[in-house]
Amino acid sequence: MVTRHNTFRERSATDLLTTFGTPPEPRKPSEPATLRREPVNRAAAPRQGHRRPGHGWSPVPAQLAVYQASTHEVGGLFPLLASSPMPAIGARIGYDVSDGGAFYCHPVEAVLRGACTNPNLVVFGEPGRGKSSTIVAFLLRMLPFGVKTLISGDVKGEYTPVLKALGLTPIVLGPGSPARMNALDLGPLTSRWDRWTAVRQREELAGVLGRWVQLLTALAEAQGYAATVTDEAMLSAVLRRLIGVTDGNTRLRPITVPHVHHELADPDADLWREGRFADRRQFLDELRPITDAFANLISGPLAGLFDAPTNVSVDWDAPAQSMDLSRLDGRGDKAVAVALTCLGSWSAMATDLQDDGEIRIIVRDEVWRQMRLGLRALMTFDGELRLSRRQKKIQVALLHKPSDFLTVGDARSQEAAIARDMLALFSTRVLFGQSTRVADEIGDALSLAGKEQQAISGWANHRRGRALWKTENQIGRKVQTVLSNVERRHFDTNIQLRASSRANR
Repeated sequence: MVTRHNTFRERSATDLLTTFGTPPEPRKPSEPATLRREPVNRAAAPRQGHRRPGHGWSPVPAQLAVYQASTHEVGGLFPLLASSPMPAIGARIGYDVSDGGAFYCHPVEAVLRGACTNPNLVVFGEPGRGKSSTIVAFLLRMLPFGVKTLISGDVKGEYTPVLKALGLTPIVLGPGSPARMNALDLGPLTSRWDRWTAVRQREELAGVLGRWVQLLTALAEAQGYAATVTDEAMLSAVLRRLIGVTDGNTRLRPITVPHVHHELADPDADLWREGRFADRRQFLDELRPITDAFANLISGPLAGLFDAPTNVSVDWDAPAQSMDLSRLDGRGDKAVAVALTCLGSWSAMATDLQDDGEIRIIVRDEVWRQMRLGLRALMTFDGELRLSRRQKKIQVALLHKPSDFLTVGDARSQEAAIARDMLALFSTRVLFGQSTRVADEIGDALSLAGKEQQAISGWANHRRGRALWKTENQIGRKVQTVLSNVERRHFDTNIQLRASSRANR
């Protein structure tokens, strides 16, 4: 009898491929690995990687499947490009070079749709890159949406031709101009005073007096004197006496800076007793520094500009208003900065009384001058930025570089701390062409990605009107501003240079 034993052997993948498919190629014997010492100082790759396949800024393996299709089929992939974070409403600035689509800007709508947290806008760029023309285009293209504009201090007179083209007359301040603007002007308050209830009158008056005290202390600080709490209390008392509150008047009396100076320099018994001074001599000695500061303001380089009654008629319902300060440029940076501070307080009161639902753009050119006046002026600007959303204002600040914020005061001073944090109060940043050094500075200050920083130092410098529009944590968009022929003619900020060139031919 024969006994059979069934044997079973598992077949490997090689056996299966040999029976049913193509057998694999035999492996070559691997060479023994040689120990090689790594160099200590290895060459670092450039920022965009080495210029060969698979070694770029964002390398892709070469072993990828390649597909072929018609342009009609491949066109379906383009919607996957990231769209602009700004809603397609408001001023049409130009086009996004990333996808060729139109780029719009409406800071208030961006806040309402959650794209950013505040409507403020800051613009950085070297002179001649198209900052002013882009902002003017933004202002004019917001007019059809009912958004009015106030240029709070046109230092270089760049907006005057635009306003004249709109049929508006800007207020020109400075030598040779008869226009006067009272820093303590009541503005539209007087025309609305009789229509308000007693409660509303007290509320509005308290706000105006508080702003005037802040303005006067800022002007004193610009003269080198830091006001004390006692100074502020006595200024408030003087203002209430001058305006007629303590007399129970139903109509407000107009006052000027010389009136305040006169009350402090020659106080009556009721005033120094109200301040709990021992006698008149103690009052004069304690308040002498701030009194002298106002005297310098009255007789200094700005004499007659902001210390006399307003003699110009201001149309509060006009679509745009401007205060031209170009004639003050010869009087020094401090004179221009003081003028910007006075106009800032004056325009803030005007815009505070705007109608419900009305949005207004406030343009602040050369704002670095005002920031260097002192702590009070800086705090005033900082407060207006923080309240812009509640007050329905779009604050637009034009600067050259971030160091305009970072060089305010000493490095450890309170002014420097406020200025450093002020950048966070601008949700929309418009970054025009810069040199490589300044682009690095902007990249550090705004935490820009490498590609965004390169766009500022490279792409944006190749043509006027190019800028990187960045909204808080959103990716920056490369935007080219587009101007019509009419706009180019009125937005030309080099018109004075061209006129001088033709005159010398």
